[in-house]
Amino acid sequence: MTKPTYFVTTPIYYANAEPHIGHTYTTVVADTLVRWHRQRGYDAFSVSGTDEHGEKMVEAAAKRGIDPEALARETSASFTSTWRAIDVAPSKFIRTSDDVHKRNVQAVLQKVYDNGWIEQREYEGLYCIGCERFLTERDLVDGKCRDHERVPERRREVNYFFRMSREFGWLRDHIERHPEFIRPERYRNEALAMLRDESGLGDLSISRPKSRLSWGIELPFDRDHVCYVWFDALLSYLTGAGFDGARAADAQSPEFGARWAAAEHLIGKDILKPHAIFWPIMLKAIGLAPYRRLHVHGYWNVDDRKVSKSLGNMVSPLAMRERYGFEAFRYFLLREMSFGLDAGFSEEALVERVNADLANNLGNLVSRTLNLVEKLCEGAVPAPEAPDADDRAVLEHADAARERVDAALEAVQPHLALAAILEFSSAVNRYVDGRAPWKTAKQPDTAGQARTTLHFACLALGRLAALLAPFLPAAAAEIAARLGGGAVAAGARVSKGAPLFPRVELVREA
Repeated sequence: MTKPTYFVTTPIYYANAEPHIGHTYTTVVADTLVRWHRQRGYDAFSVSGTDEHGEKMVEAAAKRGIDPEALARETSASFTSTWRAIDVAPSKFIRTSDDVHKRNVQAVLQKVYDNGWIEQREYEGLYCIGCERFLTERDLVDGKCRDHERVPERRREVNYFFRMSREFGWLRDHIERHPEFIRPERYRNEALAMLRDESGLGDLSISRPKSRLSWGIELPFDRDHVCYVWFDALLSYLTGAGFDGARAADAQSPEFGARWAAAEHLIGKDILKPHAIFWPIMLKAIGLAPYRRLHVHGYWNVDDRKVSKSLGNMVSPLAMRERYGFEAFRYFLLREMSFGLDAGFSEEALVERVNADLANNLGNLVSRTLNLVEKLCEGAVPAPEAPDADDRAVLEHADAARERVDAALEAVQPHLALAAILEFSSAVNRYVDGRAPWKTAKQPDTAGQARTTLHFACLALGRLAALLAPFLPAAAAEIAARLGGGAVAAGARVSKGAPLFPRVELVREA
């Protein structure tokens, strides 16, 4: 029987600086969703990569005294090595400078040009190099770009325009008829507001003259222009899924067809417009169906300001790994941010969250349960004798937690899934406290109850390991190993081991 397909992408991250907390969060969410879908029997596939063209790359390279190609190569290597080091590497990593991607971009450009979607015009407006696009007054705060806090430049030039405005009505209707197309709802409403007030949209300039910018993919129909970086970058999702630009849209491989039918994108709210407006209309022009869903998260703020390369307040995932262990950092990211809303990062908050949830709750439950099994049951999961309603309630809690986790991840709300897991762990801790097997084991008439309690506590740990696996894969695997490495059953040898989640201390700068 063919497995169902799951396909998810992160943004193609801009390659002008190394990975930070924002990139890490989106990548960790994608990794969690892939692991969860695989656990459920899906053929799950993910795409990430680096966006390597455009003026920001030229600007960043000039500051370093190197050429853009060298900067792209260096930064792309930094992303791939970082994702491998923290075990979140995607199924496919796309560089927009890859030859296969360049061929796809040029094939698509030629097709939409031939089909009347592109025309040449003169344009004048305010241009933000950080955004790589022309801005409208609604994009400005005190005369500056709201995202990059820099004054845009006034530019006048001849460019090629993608005639997307003629499909705003179609896109508005599609979003209204498919409430799950953009989630959470606030971003669906924001996209609809853009489409209802078209003065802030219009057609999309998709070229830059080579006299101003040569670092990009040449237009196949005009070699004096290069492709606008966003048009190039969005097409990387197709390249990653196995799209062949040389073939017609309806003649793609079955593998690509299955992936694209299931396509879901994860993005930050700052790139809503390209993904919610530009991208669906580009797909229509290519002859492909819109993606299935767009999931939009908020900003990570440090000192009440959005984390940004340009603002210089990045948080390195490798630095957090060295200070606290990556799974502690991973847990904090998934638990702290309510997907769709902004969240604040501080190392103080990370330490508090990790110690409360992982060390004191989950870690304590694992240590105390396995310690009691070693002391009272000769290191093997005991056989139950006469389970009562309280014992059976442990597994009922596990089933309820699984339902809540599945519902939360289906909605891409990992913080709610982890909340359900923590509540289950707390319930098992209360169960062990209430049954007090360290006391009942001492009396002949209640020794059987002690063994039954520890049996069900071990079953609960097995369930917790399965629930945690998409979120904390290393910790989940360690719990399973300490329970004997397979299905939890009477007689399986257990090992308490070192603390699963040692308490962490705030690392202060020297």
